[in-house]
This record gives sequence, structure tokens and C-alpha cells, in this order.
Amino acid sequence: MRSYKRVAFAASALLTISLAMPGRAPADTPASILLKPAAVFTADDAVTHPDWVVLVTGDKITAVGPAASVSVPADAKVIDLPGDTLLPGLMDIHSHIFLHPYNETLWDDQVLKESLAYRTIRAGKQATATLMAGFTTLRDLGTEGAGDADVGVKKAIEDGIIPGPRMFVSTRAIVATGAYAPARKNYALGWDIPQGAQEASGVDEVMKAVREQAAMGADWIKLYADYRVGPDGTTVPTFTEAELAAAVEVAHSIGHPVAVHAATDEGMRRAAEAGVDSIEHGYGGTEATFKLMAAKGIAYNPTLTAVEATAIYFQHYVPGQSPPTPAMQNAARAFKLAMKLGVTIGCGSDVGVFTHGDNWRELDWMVKDGMTPTQALLAATATDAKILRWQDRIGRVHPGLFADLIAVQGDPTADIQAIRHVAFVMKGGVIYKAP
Repeated sequence: MRSYKRVAFAASALLTISLAMPGRAPADTPASILLKPAAVFTADDAVTHPDWVVLVTGDKITAVGPAASVSVPADAKVIDLPGDTLLPGLMDIHSHIFLHPYNETLWDDQVLKESLAYRTIRAGKQATATLMAGFTTLRDLGTEGAGDADVGVKKAIEDGIIPGPRMFVSTRAIVATGAYAPARKNYALGWDIPQGAQEASGVDEVMKAVREQAAMGADWIKLYADYRVGPDGTTVPTFTEAELAAAVEVAHSIGHPVAVHAATDEGMRRAAEAGVDSIEHGYGGTEATFKLMAAKGIAYNPTLTAVEATAIYFQHYVPGQSPPTPAMQNAARAFKLAMKLGVTIGCGSDVGVFTHGDNWRELDWMVKDGMTPTQALLAATATDAKILRWQDRIGRVHPGLFADLIAVQGDPTADIQAIRHVAFVMKGGVIYKAP
């Protein structure tokens, strides 16, 4: 097989790639690969299993268990991962691969001044960085002014043109007319200011927008239930209950789940009443609304790292030195309340607000704000897979599932920061990084 050392390869991956063609591995890939880590975290349970091995055949996991219990083909390639814990590939189900940190370039300038070609090439590179960091699946929740280019990036990954995670995309996202950005009031009258999402008003327009985005290739429909358009920039609900309900009805009728941006309790309540599938951010959530979400099985992605990142950029927060900002405290409050009330909590970070490849920071914050390391790992594997409706294909180290596997140095169930040190990455049975 070609060299396992894919770190250098990743830097030039947009130009030269010979791995991971859909449905088949490179010609010199062995039929079977036996992985021998120090321990395996399967995400089928909440413990690590010392001295277990994992057998991969083609793109699937074929056996998991103690070495003595696994029948290994004579021609299997054996990869030793001493001192490492093998676990399912991690997932981040709130990402924006067309954005990069706002302390590099402000959001408005990215949308208005960076060309589509530039943003798309950059998105491909950022997808590669994500994969190399051990995140083998992303749900991207809006291209922020880049149209349906996420569909193209997803296809480029599937066709083996660039290495990247499995992608679930939502194209443009849908906002109420005048309720997103760049804010027209900040620009001279007469300019037709491009928007970061598709605008719609009224039930008919909202339903049409859902159908249009599904036709463009969206896997998920993304809606904004509220935004910073109230007096003095306060966050207020934007879509009416009727508009949200209509969007959900048409999306579900054509087989598309719905994710909703909602930071206020009223925006969350309206989204939950409409029957959406996941609510993002949720910083203003009350006990009543989180109980409603739990009762309806609506998932929650807390995006804790995004709040920290914007505090660093705009509020002079210094990690390890400053006390948490009020916004950070409110995000932690909502997260703890959702845990207490039994809401399904996934791992979604809003990466793009901060650097792609640093997705591990979300799990770190989940632990800081009250989860155990094991709970955070389950959120980023088995739980995220369920939210995506792919629990029978990814998210666990289990026979019959896709061989999306990573190995990290140490034991992440004891120290979540072990996930920063990714020694091995496999997606669909193809190795992208190894010691």
C-alpha cells in the first residue's frame, strides 16, 4: 500500500490525490487490515476495551473484539498502534467550511469581497484539515453567500478529487427577508447587497425556497428562526410560526430533515412547535422549551466554541486568564439545563467561526461545562450519527458499519484533550494518516 504518512500529502491534496475513489480503494490496498491499538472505544458502550483489535475488509468493519476472538486472514496488513485508543471517526454537525475565523477576515468581507472560486478552493483545503484532525463526518449548515458550492465540495470528496470528511450539506440556508446579513442598513442606498442566505417571506415563498434548496442538492434544510434585527441589534424571532410549520411540512414531505438556528427562547419554542429536527445554539433556552424539545426528540447542538471564539475576537476574552463573558456563561447555563432535562445533545461547534481542524475544542468545552469525557465522545460519534439518521452506517466501531476510524494518543475517556493528538485516520477503509 502507498505510504501511510498523509500529513505532507494533505498540503498538496487539492492538486494531487490518488486515494479514496468512491466504492473502491487504491489498487495496492490489502483486502483486509488489522488494527492493533492499546484499547478500543466502540461507542456501543461507555468504556474502553484494552487489547481489542479491529478487522477492516474493504470499506467496512468486519470484526471487533479481543485478539484471540478475531479470525484474521493470512494476507491481512497489520497496523500496530501502541499506546493509542482507537475510536469511531469524530463528527461535527454544525460547520461552515466556506468561512474562516473572523479575526482573519470579518464575515461581511468574506461574503462580499472573497470570490466564489477563492472560497471554494479554501473550503476544500479546510475540509482536508478537518479530516486530518480526526473528524470524518461534517454537517455543513450554510455556505454563507457561496450558493450551492457545498454540493460541489461534497462531490469532489466523494469522487476522490480532494480528501475530506463525509459531508451532509444544506446549500444557502433560508432567512426571513431583511433578517440576515450583510445588513443593508450598513451600506449606501441603491446597492443590491448580496446576502449570506436565501430570503423568503410568507408561507408560499418559504415553501418554494425549501423545494429550491432540496433541488440544488441540500441534504438538510437550514432555517433561521431568529436573528439580530431587533431594536439596537437585539435578537428577535423572524419567521412566524406558520412560516416555520410550512417549511417543516414541505421539507419532511420530500424526505429532508430540518435544522434551525435559534438563539432566543421564543425562536426555539416556535421551531420546536413546528417539529424541526435539530436546534442550533439555543443559548436563551428555558426549562419549558428544553422540556418540549426532549418530549419531541429534537436534538440540540450547543456550539459552545463559537461563543468563546467571538468573545476572543470582539470582547477581549483571554482563555485561561479572563473570567467567562456573560454570553459564555449563558451558553454554559443552557447546555447544563439541556443535559439535566434529557435533551439529545450532539456535537456541533459552528467551526468556521474558528479554525477548521480545531473542532476538538467543542468536545473540550462540553467537558468543561459539565459532560464527562465519555459523554462528549458519545455526542460526537453515536449520537451525531443518530441525528444524521446514519446510525446504521457510521458512529460506532461495530461490524457492518463503514470503517471510519481514528486513533488518538492516550485515553480520551480519561482526558478529552487526547483527541488533539490524532495518530491515525481512516475513512471508508482508506488510510489518510498513520504513524
